[in-house]
Amino acid sequence: MRIITLNANGIRSAARKGFFDWLPKQNADIVCLQEIKAQTAQLNDELFWPEDYACYYLEAEKKGYSGVALYARKEPDEVIQGLGWDDMDAEGRYLEARFGNLSVVSLYIPSGSSSEERQAVKFSFLDRFLPFLDECACSGRQYIFCGDWNIAHKPIDLKNWRSNQKNSGFLPEERAWLDRVFEEAGWVDAFRAVNPEPDQYTWWSNRGQAWAKNVGWRIDYHVVSPALRDLIRSVAIYKDERFSDHAPLTIDYDLAF
Repeated sequence: MRIITLNANGIRSAARKGFFDWLPKQNADIVCLQEIKAQTAQLNDELFWPEDYACYYLEAEKKGYSGVALYARKEPDEVIQGLGWDDMDAEGRYLEARFGNLSVVSLYIPSGSSSEERQAVKFSFLDRFLPFLDECACSGRQYIFCGDWNIAHKPIDLKNWRSNQKNSGFLPEERAWLDRVFEEAGWVDAFRAVNPEPDQYTWWSNRGQAWAKNVGWRIDYHVVSPALRDLIRSVAIYKDERFSDHAPLTIDYDLAF
């Protein structure tokens, strides 16, 4: 099973940059997109409904903002839109597809970089999401949470970690929260289960020469149930073309689909 996740930073923008020309060549079984920045009614071009996929969109109420999507080669048994939290569901941040005992989720955790108010929203999301993860762990289902988690976990996960310790995305409280997710709750950072190397980033600022100099952050993840750890076969960050300020993250699993 091959799963790709990408924060598109505007699905129409990513399309203009060649994302939908690239996608058919990837042989992906499931594709998770975040920050589509479009209402479904605006996506009437067949380009946004790739052939051979069942396509699902969850838009934000606010136009040109947030929103997630999920494409699957096989029709899911069930699709769950939202977490049941009115404030976050209005921003289109959670889309879950169920295939038998496996759930694959396109997830977009809020950023707190724009203001103190948005950082407070982010902390509120994290406070509620950890108990939700506990419920998922106890459900008997297996989960793959794909998407932009907006937190770099360790110093190895961003280039300039020393100067970013007071910035959203690398705050001590955020990193401690991920410690709880991975170390206490037992969820697995699928990329790091296979690739322990430095300089592995999925997002680069548009300021300066961040992309050219690979001054980036690893904030896009597949976070998976512990039982899936040994089924992770390969991981790849695609950087030959640039569809967004994020890069596609592809992970192959030894799972039938």
